[in-house]
Amino acid sequence: MDFDLSSGIYVVAVSGGVDSMALLYQLHSRLLIDRKASDGNIESGMVLIVAHFDHGIRPDSVEDRRFVGEVAKSYGLPFVFDAGELGSDASEATARKARYDFLEKVMKSSRADGLITAHHQDDMLETAIINILRGTGRKGLTSLKSSHKLIRPLLGMSKADIIKYAKLNNVEWREDSTNLETKYLRNYVRRQIIIKFSEDDKKKFISHIDDLKLVNNEIDENLRDHLDIHPSSDKLDRHWFIMLPHIVAREVMVGWLRSHQVENIDKQQVERLLHAAKTLQVGKKISVDKQRYININKEYLALDKHER
Repeated sequence: MDFDLSSGIYVVAVSGGVDSMALLYQLHSRLLIDRKASDGNIESGMVLIVAHFDHGIRPDSVEDRRFVGEVAKSYGLPFVFDAGELGSDASEATARKARYDFLEKVMKSSRADGLITAHHQDDMLETAIINILRGTGRKGLTSLKSSHKLIRPLLGMSKADIIKYAKLNNVEWREDSTNLETKYLRNYVRRQIIIKFSEDDKKKFISHIDDLKLVNNEIDENLRDHLDIHPSSDKLDRHWFIMLPHIVAREVMVGWLRSHQVENIDKQQVERLLHAAKTLQVGKKISVDKQRYININKEYLALDKHER
């Protein structure tokens, strides 16, 4: 397990499972090396904040919180937690949103430079398969990746590699009993699909995902070039847009909206906007989200903000 992180303040999402505990162990080891190199000046290099979210789905989840808190204390790291009390019927989507809402709050309050999570290679495979089952577009197959703010240093490691590393370094962790419940789609994919893949199958799948990342980057770059030819970033030539093949128009619409920080656009919403942009009469408006709408002009489509 080896990765580079620049100096800065980082929030580390730690559940108490083997993945995040192995990650925390490695980060703490790197922190000790940085401190030794800087003559014990703890203000230099990396600053780590351990963040734990107790979903409240399992009766014993409070033990995870206590465990992570004790380890953070033994490492001399600040520990932040919150409890969601979501209950045993909470969906994966609800749990994920609650967790990331908490992590974003911690990031904001600590003025962190980035969030570090323990997602690994098997998670990447599972996410790709889940998104295929949900009818994903090209982005869904490569959605689990690192960015400047959301750092996932373990994506090159398999679950087996992480467990081996944890055992080799005597890292302790807690098992989440809900990981055995196949009522959750991710657990079903993990236990009914991924388990049937050989190591060679996994390597091939990962290779295809890596290739698609390159293709997606090239497509996105070309989309940006096409959008740049328009006289204004918040306007699209309507005739040009109407004449595009449907699949291309869909990519242009998504790229245009994302370039204006419109996120969380689902497939149905994009199709609704596409249909409206091509068929509505001049002067009509179609809402995009709470902040923005598309104004239908004879010559162009304009992305405007709702008046408050």
